[in-house]
Amino acid sequence: MTVKAAIIQKMHYALFGSISATSTNFQNMFGFLKKSATENKTIPAEELSQKAGWFNRLKSGLTRTANQVSALFGRGGKIDDELYEELETILITADVGMEATRFLLAELRQQVKTERLTEAVQLKEALAASLIRLLQPLVQPLQTSLHQPFVIMLAGVNGAGKTTSIGKLTKYFQTQGKSVLLAAGDTFRAAAREQLIEWGARNNVTVIAQQGGDAAAVIFDAVQAAQARKIDIVLADTAGRLSTQSHLMEEIKKVKRVIAKALPGAPHEVLLVLDANTGQNALSQVKAFDDALAVTGLILTKLDGTAKGGVIAAIAKAHPIPLRFIGVGEGLDDMRPFVAEDFVVALLGLDE
Repeated sequence: MTVKAAIIQKMHYALFGSISATSTNFQNMFGFLKKSATENKTIPAEELSQKAGWFNRLKSGLTRTANQVSALFGRGGKIDDELYEELETILITADVGMEATRFLLAELRQQVKTERLTEAVQLKEALAASLIRLLQPLVQPLQTSLHQPFVIMLAGVNGAGKTTSIGKLTKYFQTQGKSVLLAAGDTFRAAAREQLIEWGARNNVTVIAQQGGDAAAVIFDAVQAAQARKIDIVLADTAGRLSTQSHLMEEIKKVKRVIAKALPGAPHEVLLVLDANTGQNALSQVKAFDDALAVTGLILTKLDGTAKGGVIAAIAKAHPIPLRFIGVGEGLDDMRPFVAEDFVVALLGLDE
């Protein structure tokens, strides 16, 4: 059995309690390998190419961490304290954080003891399985068909990528056959309104905007317009703000209350946009915005940059809020739902 097949088998056993499946079935765990060769024949070549391109961009963004993990386990040898210490260093420097790192190492030590593992490659198998177990609760795809319009409010600090994420989400929802309307609720930054209008033009959707208007009023008008036009989804942009800016945090709470006045029960989703390059700072952002807005989902952007990726594990341990989407580029198609298996394969370099 190859190293990759062994790892896949280990992950399948950890998740489903059985190792009787074939190697092909183990591979079916992975989002980018969901389809068998026969099934793939029915998928248009363009779609297969897009999926492969997406995974390659994700893998490229996580190369630094994957290389470190591969170097550690690639030299072989036995499981010993030195191996644990080096793995601990890699996880911490990959932004996994102390809490999640300690959790993962404790799980690994227990598995080594219970299953009498001795080889370093076996520890890599166990690490992959533990990571997937940790991340799997974050995998909760957004269900937008429960309300019409389904109102999504986006929040985050300056520069996290909220406005760009809205453009990408618009494209994503359109591919699902949904109609979309945008609300230019970032009235603090002059360029934000123009940027959102540009995204609207690229996606051929309406943008409700007011120059220098009140953010809550703009979004209120957008929700009412969506109701009148029977739009499926409203994406509401808001101004970036630091969690320490109490007056701005109060302002965004007001925005949420006004949305509820426009449509009782809305917003149906509060998405916090996080820049993967901020590392452990993302944890404090999640806590602050969750305390203020009761965040229901996360978007992690810029995984194609200098991000090391481990912050997803840190979030899963400290604040297990669903990770709805991850972004790996600037293109319209560069944001997709989070799939834990794909991420672990890329993070640990399991496809090498």
